[in-house]
Amino acid sequence: MRLLKPTLFLLFLTIFSSCQKQEKILVSATYEEPADPSPDQNSDWDATAEGLNASFVSTGVRFVKSVKPNIQPKTSWKMEAWKGERVSAQMVAWTKDSLVNVRATVSDFESESGDILGSGIAQARFVKYVITDEFADGCGYRKPEDFAASLAADALDTVSSYTVRSKETRPLWLTFDVPSDAKPGLYKGTVAMEIEGQKKQNFELALKVLDKVLPPPSEWAFHLDLWQNPYAIARYYNVEPWSPEHWELVKPGMKRLADAGQKVITVSLNKRPWGGQTFDQFEGMIEWKKQKDGTWNYDFTHFDNWVQFMMDLGVKNQINCYSMVPWGNEIYYFDEKENKEIKVKAAPGSEEYEALWVPFLKQFKTHLAEKGWYTITRMAMDERGPEEMKAMLGLLEAHAPELGFSLADNHKSYKLYPNQMKDLSVAFGATVDAEDLDLRKERGYISTHYVCCADKFPNVFTFSDPSEGVFIGWYSIAAEFDGFLHWSYNSWVENPLQDSRFRAWPAGDTYLVYPDNRTSIRFETLREGIQDAEKIRVLREDFTKRNLEGELDKLNKIVEAFNITEKPENLEQMLNDAKKELNELASK
Repeated sequence: MRLLKPTLFLLFLTIFSSCQKQEKILVSATYEEPADPSPDQNSDWDATAEGLNASFVSTGVRFVKSVKPNIQPKTSWKMEAWKGERVSAQMVAWTKDSLVNVRATVSDFESESGDILGSGIAQARFVKYVITDEFADGCGYRKPEDFAASLAADALDTVSSYTVRSKETRPLWLTFDVPSDAKPGLYKGTVAMEIEGQKKQNFELALKVLDKVLPPPSEWAFHLDLWQNPYAIARYYNVEPWSPEHWELVKPGMKRLADAGQKVITVSLNKRPWGGQTFDQFEGMIEWKKQKDGTWNYDFTHFDNWVQFMMDLGVKNQINCYSMVPWGNEIYYFDEKENKEIKVKAAPGSEEYEALWVPFLKQFKTHLAEKGWYTITRMAMDERGPEEMKAMLGLLEAHAPELGFSLADNHKSYKLYPNQMKDLSVAFGATVDAEDLDLRKERGYISTHYVCCADKFPNVFTFSDPSEGVFIGWYSIAAEFDGFLHWSYNSWVENPLQDSRFRAWPAGDTYLVYPDNRTSIRFETLREGIQDAEKIRVLREDFTKRNLEGELDKLNKIVEAFNITEKPENLEQMLNDAKKELNELASK
């Protein structure tokens, strides 16, 4: 049940009609932010110029709500993009005055030759603040009072109008989706800040569209695996899982994930595959029923509906099923004879384990074959030990060898099971031996890396440097991985719009997007890095095909600089310089 519903309030813009009669026009709806747990007391707001102040700023900066920006205002901004690429810009507004109602509007873009990119390519969203904490020791159960709390600018609210309060800093995030058929050239447009009671402020935008095409996300090779939790959505909105209302609420956020190039559908074979590690536990998408005669019946309805739903959105490369080795080795089923749910603790290798999983695998693989999903389904595990894995794999090899398995591996298990581990993810900074990586690539197996609560850098916590999201894409390709895994796309905490802290890990570790299909600075910068990785792939293929060895060598040297595991002091500048060089090479 949703225990604390964020307060919704309406924003109005006052206008005059042709008969000079004042009217109130609804602009948008949003929610009240949490109180600042540690407001800054030292900013000299009295020295701030009257009215609303605004400027373009780097997307690599998270602004503090109570701190006056210490910047030299910029009224113009220039961007470069491939056709089909999404690029972002950030502005920041601040005022010492009382309430100022602000509306941001992006114009059409026009080139010198008269070509037009309509304003529909742009989206302006004000950034909302959420309570965050600090990395400290990373993993481990934590009490909020033991960690420094603050506000982090992260959620991108689906409004283009907002009330900027007295002595407040309010970022504005701009995204531009360049059409794949756009004509190359330099386009110019404006961002208009319409301010109640003040003169409108115009800010100049220049968008250089390069003569290079980024394929659509459905064609990206980058293997993105962000685990989905539909049960968190059901709890947050207080709807019955898999009801029509639930499906409608699930769709926008999962479409956003598909549009970022997601390749994997997350499935829970049985209840609580990870124990109770998330605020909303995973229920089983397959109903296990032991009948009165001792035989087994499995209802695949929710599994089928969920997989087909995600495939229809464009996520269709792989189905990862958790887990034949659940945390705690607990399996749940309904016993008809006893007329109740039974919990069994069955460790891999035991008779109880075999009695549960052999009949399931027989029916499951038949069902998958009938649906046409057998070859893309993996039995997936998360950081399980070698002994448990060995026993499980013996059973899988005997009864469903074609499935293979997926593993977030922190034990170098890929060396033990080179033929069965078709999807491997290793912790950030860990390496896969070159001969093993080459063998996996030859066989078409997937090799990715992941970050978790143990990684201070890079990460996507609500307090993380936004540039770290971009870096993840560059590191992935520099370290020769196929992509990136993160354990949670939307395992929301109790009140995700208000407080991103959780009982076990640094704030924001459990989710990347917010309710009501709100994206975040973290998710947008992660997507940006994935785009960069795809651009590198496109250029490598092009240079190889055209025998441009010099350009290929230069590209590889640019990429090689990001095969690092310690955060450099100039990370944002490194990325900006590399992006510039990448776009210069794109003109070759």
